[in-house]
Amino acid sequence: LEDADFDNKPMVLLVGQYSTGKTTFIRHLIEQDFPGMRIGPEPTTDSFIAVMHGPTEGVVPGNALVVDPRRPFRKLNAFGNAFLNRFMCAQLPNPVLDSISIIDTPGILSGEKQRISRGYDFAAVLEWFAERVDRIILLFDAHKLDISDEFSEVIKALKNHEDKIRVVLNKADQIETQQLMRVYGALMWSLGKIINTPEVVRVYIGSFWSHPLLIPDNRKLFEAEEQDLFKDIQSLPRNAALRKLNDLIKRARLAKVHAYIISSLKKEMPNVFGKESKKKELVNNLGEIYQKIEREHQISSGDFPSLRKMQELLQTQDFSKFQALKPKLLDTVDDMLANDIARLMVMVRQEESLMPSQAVKGGAFDGTMNGPFGHGYGEGAGEGIDDVEWVVGKDKPTYDEIFYTLSPVNGKITGANAKKEMVKSKLPNTVLGKIWKLADVDKDGLLDDEEFALANHLIKVKLEGHELPADLPPHLIPPSKRRHE
Repeated sequence: LEDADFDNKPMVLLVGQYSTGKTTFIRHLIEQDFPGMRIGPEPTTDSFIAVMHGPTEGVVPGNALVVDPRRPFRKLNAFGNAFLNRFMCAQLPNPVLDSISIIDTPGILSGEKQRISRGYDFAAVLEWFAERVDRIILLFDAHKLDISDEFSEVIKALKNHEDKIRVVLNKADQIETQQLMRVYGALMWSLGKIINTPEVVRVYIGSFWSHPLLIPDNRKLFEAEEQDLFKDIQSLPRNAALRKLNDLIKRARLAKVHAYIISSLKKEMPNVFGKESKKKELVNNLGEIYQKIEREHQISSGDFPSLRKMQELLQTQDFSKFQALKPKLLDTVDDMLANDIARLMVMVRQEESLMPSQAVKGGAFDGTMNGPFGHGYGEGAGEGIDDVEWVVGKDKPTYDEIFYTLSPVNGKITGANAKKEMVKSKLPNTVLGKIWKLADVDKDGLLDDEEFALANHLIKVKLEGHELPADLPPHLIPPSKRRHE
């Protein structure tokens, strides 16, 4: 890891088959065109484009990008010219890119021909990015869910990074609700066959562009899903330091295991004769060597590199040049993992608490923050927020009838009497306790007719599936109680 890997902003990697709306998704987030952007129904993006913040708008080509020490891309040199000619950075001054960078990838194709014609190892490049990004978003088009060979190879290359993967089912406004349910089920089934984890991947359903919805029936669902996805992306800068620390720990553990493997192979090699045949034997029996190391050093099998890949790489190595194990260096790594990292964790937490809130701002993220088009505005506990009249007033006559059957004394009913009525809602006590706390505005342990009406209104809000507010919003305070304030 280089300095640039630590200094850089969190990155979001977009992966998907061609024409699933990856480039449009970026445009939707940053709300402006970026250099090098091409959108169309055919495979248009044939390059990896890193969309990053810069003082002026422009494009930096791949070869120049990998020699820039301020960018985290220097190690991409290894993929050669065929890849570098198809890699660039589009930089522009945009508030969203102030806190995150976005990597647009070429559309994944199907069939053998395209895989050969790329000229570089597409899956390996994606794997390289997957290790370094903070979030991987897989995009699917609601009209084409078939997962091609290359796509399933790519998803397999993202193995070990399942915690970073989120799935977006895009263009969902183009199909009816009934079809959408079937499409969602089919997508989950396909993903389950490729991503072999017991946990289900989080899938966001929506239409991520700024055009009118073709079938607006599921508008509320799309709004809620978009909001959830935005919250997920907005949390990235806040957790970036810990994610980098996590990567460092992961690498330290892998390096340690690597040292054990290499020194074991070195130990087994004869000094003079039969080196080649011994090397062949060792490569073939690498699995047994893994098990031996696992037992001797109590290392989890999940920390070992892929057996097949390691065997391929070892074919071309000269085992006699391998180093013997240096216990002192291993002790240093163990000391770092046990002590230094723990101290760093505390420091990271302290620094984060002192820093101002680090959420992603600008672009589409500002569109739903405030005002009447904020998510959930005027619904649930927010109903009647702009009305002059008290919103509970319209149902108060119904609530009053119940109130007067509960034997009020001096215009108020006791908690025990209110409880008899409130438990009829079948809501759990924890929820009813919260409603009581919100409704008992003057905190006297009794409810008057207005407070009782308010309690019933909040029960209705909860039964309709909305969340209760932490504090009573000003527009719900009963009119007679407002005068005291």
